[in-house]
This record gives sequence, C-alpha cells and structure tokens, in this order.
Amino acid sequence: MSTSGRDDDAGASERRNSSDEAIAVDTVVSEERGRWTVEIVVVFGDGAVQKRVNDYPTRRHAEIAARWIRRAADRDIEGPIHG
Repeated sequence: MSTSGRDDDAGASERRNSSDEAIAVDTVVSEERGRWTVEIVVVFGDGAVQKRVNDYPTRRHAEIAARWIRRAADRDIEGPIHG
C-alpha cells in the first residue's frame, strides 16, 4: 500500500497507454469530511476515468486548483480549444 492510502495496483485496469487519446477533461470540486476535494475526469473513446487529485481546506482553494488542473489538461488534448 502506498503512503497515500491507496493501493498502487488498484487502478491497473484503468491505466492507459500513451497511444490512447483523451477526448475531454473536466474537474469536479466536492466537499468531503469538512475538506474540499478536487477530482479530474478524463473521457476516452471507450470510457472515462475519474481520479482524486487532492483536498484543500477551503472551497476557494479547491476551485483555484481545479481551474489550474483543467487548464493544464486542456493543453494536452489535441484539436480545437476546449471550454
């Protein structure tokens, strides 16, 4: 088990090759046990993968982080500018 509390091989079936192209990306901010979490959702042609990125003490911090993460991920998606 890794130090983050998640098993390193837990998402083995969800891992993608570098040849898989993402179609879309989004971030989700939600409250969990008094902290605000940011999750990234990446959509591929055959499904979607959602992973928790981090948690933050305030909603504002989480929303700022979510915007940065989304903007960085959007740059990696080929094609027209998203959103």
